[in-house]
Amino acid sequence: MSAHTDRTDGHETPEDRSPPRPVSDRAVVATLAATGLVSAFMMTLVTPLVPELPAILGARPSDVQWVLTVTLLAAAVSTPIAGRLGDLYGKKRVVLILLGLVGLGSVIAMFSSSLIPLVVARALQGTGIGVIPVGLSILRDTLHRDRLSGGIALVSATLGVGGAVGLPLSAYIAQYLDWHLLFVMSGLLSVAGALLVWRVVPSGGPRDHGSFDLIGALGLAAGLVALLLGVSEGNTWGWTSPATLGCLIGGVVVFAIWGLYELRVPSPLIDLRVAARRPVLFTNIASITVGFGFFGTVVMFPQILESPTGTGVGLGQNMLVAGLCLMPCGLVMWATSPFAARLTRSRGPRVPLLIGIILIGVTYAVSLVLMTEVWHMILTSVLIGFGVGFAYAAMPNLIMSAVPASETAASNGLNAVMRTFGSTVASAVLGAVMAAHTVTSGTVTTTSAAGFRVTFVISAAVTVVGAVFTLLIPRHRPPYRDASVPDAGEVPSAAPVRPAARAALVTFSPRRAGTGHRGRHATARQ
Repeated sequence: MSAHTDRTDGHETPEDRSPPRPVSDRAVVATLAATGLVSAFMMTLVTPLVPELPAILGARPSDVQWVLTVTLLAAAVSTPIAGRLGDLYGKKRVVLILLGLVGLGSVIAMFSSSLIPLVVARALQGTGIGVIPVGLSILRDTLHRDRLSGGIALVSATLGVGGAVGLPLSAYIAQYLDWHLLFVMSGLLSVAGALLVWRVVPSGGPRDHGSFDLIGALGLAAGLVALLLGVSEGNTWGWTSPATLGCLIGGVVVFAIWGLYELRVPSPLIDLRVAARRPVLFTNIASITVGFGFFGTVVMFPQILESPTGTGVGLGQNMLVAGLCLMPCGLVMWATSPFAARLTRSRGPRVPLLIGIILIGVTYAVSLVLMTEVWHMILTSVLIGFGVGFAYAAMPNLIMSAVPASETAASNGLNAVMRTFGSTVASAVLGAVMAAHTVTSGTVTTTSAAGFRVTFVISAAVTVVGAVFTLLIPRHRPPYRDASVPDAGEVPSAAPVRPAARAALVTFSPRRAGTGHRGRHATARQ
């Protein structure tokens, strides 16, 4: 099967007029999954190295945290902007640019020996996370509807798989080899990913005919940086400090002004009217709770595994062993993708999202009593991996079933920001709880067993909120004629469809059964 679409603005480019090139469905999905793994790997690349960075870089521990914080901020800001650029100027082009930025960041980090160059490098690497939501939109443009849910589930899972698999690999390099090799590896991976995308992923696809909203992009960036910075640094700066309050209040004010502006411009960065549709709005709220729930396997579980046994709560494992114990969480997310895809096709994406959120909540409840052995941590992290895998597979399907084809990348980018925001809120809330409940053994101070149990209760309660909003997602959606992945029969045959909307509904028919030829022909869903 192959891919080709017309631009929604009705203008043909030389790229669109070029002879069609047969493209394998599996090759496209595998390529986008591989680039998703690379971009997700960037998020945890230096996590095992953070305790050693103050000595390596000659910097204060509080300053070294910016190596992690700037990656989070860059990912949150760049993801929706990259999505909108993909909708306007071509998704494949944007994916290549993002991978190029990851490669540039890797080169800068290879030769870094001080804090500021490394922070700049990590900011560039953080932009790579936008590859995943843009890649999901490429799948919508490329795959037949019957195969779309499977491709989406697989690529969505890479967000967790990349970090889970990359963490022990990073830990091994940080512990036994030169830390600069981490960035040599990331640079090679980004180059390999870019070459695969350039060779395998088809160009073209539906594009919006508007212009890029630069003011909206700057406003979104300012609001996100202020809000996320206030939330992530609140425990360090103090929640009542002028810096924290200034960031939080300033972020809210900026977003209020930004929202009013976006409602008035003809070509907004994010169409808030589309984002306010019940399926989109409630899915994004549920995404916040999933991001919150996934945070436990990233921070709380490693701390339990690595804390000394003398504290009464720690399991005394080293950094590498802890990473290996948590790696199955990411692997089961990937293994879950085909089951989530089949469930999406048979029951709709709302069901796997609900199952995933409930499973995360039940697992945190079980963790109240299963946290005293290494196998307890492996079991609970695997169960959370199953839950997150179901949820991640469902959310893009819910989003793309309620937005125009020319806005899928931007809408998926916004959904990714919601998940990031959920993890950031979890970092602040659960971090404050863990800091308030500590136990000391010799020179080591860590969170007490009671503190961890409080975090588990809070995480389980958040999933209840997510389940409620998931149930509020309409079971039968309104007939959005411009939906990216509309249900069969959603568009009445008698209803007129605008030419632009008709172009936005273009999808690709599968290759004819019994033939080896991959023809390229598009049919519009009506």
